[in-house]
Amino acid sequence: MTLAHHAPSLRLIKALSKTNNSALTQGILRGVEKEGLRVLPNGTLSLTPHSINLGSALTHPHITTDFSESLLEYITAPTHLDLQLQDDLTQLQSFSYQHLGNEVIWPMSMPCALPSDEQIPVAQYGTSNRAKMKTVYREGLGLRYGRTMQTVAGLHYNFSLPRAFWALIHHQELSTQPLDTFITDKYFHLIRNFRRYYWLLIYLFGASPAVDASFVKDRQHNLVALAPNTLGLPYATALRMGNLGYQSSAQSSLFVCYNTLKSYTTTLGKAIHTPYPEYENLGNGKLKQLNTSLLQIENEFYSAIRPKRTAHNNETALTALCNRGVEYLEVRCLDLDPFEASGIAHSTVKFLDVFLVYCLLKPSPACDKDEFIHTQDNQQRVVTQGRKANLGLITPTGDEISLKNWGLELTTDMTAIAELLDKNHSTEDYSAALTDARNKLLDPALTPSAKIADAHAKGISHIQFGLQQANKHKNNLAELAKNEEYDSRYQEMTQESLRLLAEEESQVQLPFDEYLANYYQQYQTCCDKAG
Repeated sequence: MTLAHHAPSLRLIKALSKTNNSALTQGILRGVEKEGLRVLPNGTLSLTPHSINLGSALTHPHITTDFSESLLEYITAPTHLDLQLQDDLTQLQSFSYQHLGNEVIWPMSMPCALPSDEQIPVAQYGTSNRAKMKTVYREGLGLRYGRTMQTVAGLHYNFSLPRAFWALIHHQELSTQPLDTFITDKYFHLIRNFRRYYWLLIYLFGASPAVDASFVKDRQHNLVALAPNTLGLPYATALRMGNLGYQSSAQSSLFVCYNTLKSYTTTLGKAIHTPYPEYENLGNGKLKQLNTSLLQIENEFYSAIRPKRTAHNNETALTALCNRGVEYLEVRCLDLDPFEASGIAHSTVKFLDVFLVYCLLKPSPACDKDEFIHTQDNQQRVVTQGRKANLGLITPTGDEISLKNWGLELTTDMTAIAELLDKNHSTEDYSAALTDARNKLLDPALTPSAKIADAHAKGISHIQFGLQQANKHKNNLAELAKNEEYDSRYQEMTQESLRLLAEEESQVQLPFDEYLANYYQQYQTCCDKAG
C-alpha cells in the first residue's frame, strides 16, 4: 500500500509557507476541556457537592462539572499560544486545590474505586430550567448506561483555523462558494479524514489499559487480572474508548454521515426524534430523562470528533450549526495523560496540530456506511489490542495493513506539514513530536498505555498508580509560586458566577415541560431546514 497519491496538497503547503502567510498557521486557536474526579486520600470517590468556593458549575466559564457531581471540568479560553494551555490548566487546578481539602484530582481517565451505581452523585446545577435540563439529561444517561460510566474522564481538544487562513485556501482552490459555506465544507473534509486515521491518536496517547475492579462489578467483561483489584487487557491502549467507556450498544446501529452539514444534522436530528422502545419505561414514570428517543440531545452521540458552533442562550448545538455553520472542531478521543499535571503534554499538542492540518490538506473523499463501520472496527482493535505485534487494520479501500506500517506511512506523509508549522512558528517542536510518534510506532513500550501496564506488571494496582500520580501533581502544583493575577481573576470569576446564578434563578421560569417543548422544536426546525 502506498499513500503517495493521497499526499497533502504541495501547492497549498507552498502557499502557506510564504513568509507573508506565516501568520495564517500561527493563528491556530486551541482550547482544552479537561475532566478529573475528586477523590479521597484512600482512592475512593468523593461524594460531597461541588464546592461553592469554586463558584457555580452552571455559570462559571472555566470551572464546572460534567456528568457526575464529583467530576470536575476545566475549560481553557481559546488561545494562539499552545504553552498557554498547560499554564491555564495548571493554574486552574492550583486554584481548585485551595478549596478541595484533602481531596485529590484523579489523573486517570478510568475512575478510582467506586461505590454502588446509585450512590454516584449526578451533577446538580440549580433550580432554573436550564439547570434542571442539564441534570435531567444526566439522570437519563445514568438510566440508559449506568452512572459508573459518568465517572469516566477525558480531555477534549478544541481546534480552529483563522478566517484569513480559509480565505487563502478558498482563493487557491478557485472556489465559487460563499466563504462561510466553504469553511463548513472544509471542516467536514477534515472530519472525514480524522475518522479514517484517529486510531493513530488512540495508539499514541491512549492511557487507560486497565480499570479498578469496582468499575466492572456485576457487569459482563473479558478483562483479566493485571494487578491487585486491577483488570485489563495485555495489549490494551484506551479502554475508555471501547465498550467499557462511552460506547453504546443502542447507538451501534446509528450511522451518522459526515459528508455535509446537511447529512450530519439530518442523521443526528432523526436520532433525537426516533423513539427507542427500550427507553420508554425508564424512570418509573418520573421525569428522569429528557425524552425516550435514541438520543436525548446531540451530545449523547459519543463521537471521536464533533463539529461545533458556539450556541446562543437556550439554543441547541445542532441549531447553532444549522444556522451559522462550523466554527471549530472538538477532538474527543484523548485520554488524560497521567504523567502530566495539566493532563496533556506539550508534544501532544504539537502532534495534534500536525495531524489536524494534515487531515485538512490531504484529499478526503465522501464516506459511506461501510467505511463508517470500518472506522469503528479499527477503533475497537486499537483500543483492545493496539500494542500487539502485527495488529492488522482496515484501510479506507478495504485492504488490511499492519498498524505499525500504516502509522509509519502516515507520519512520513505528515513530514511536510510538520516542517511547515516549524518554519512558521520558528521552532523544531512539530518535527520533534512527529519523531516521537514514529518512535512509539517502532517501540510500543514507549506509549503511555505500555508504561502504565508495566507498573501493573510490577504489582502496582490501578488505584495505587492513580494516587501516586495524583499526589505527585498536587505537590508540584503546591510548589508553584502563587500567581496573584490568576488568583484574583479566579476569585472574581467565582463571585460573578454565583451572582449570575442567583440572577438566573430569580427570573420567572416557564413550566418545565413548556420550556422543553420549545427547546425540542428547534430540532424539528433544523431538520426541516436541512431536509
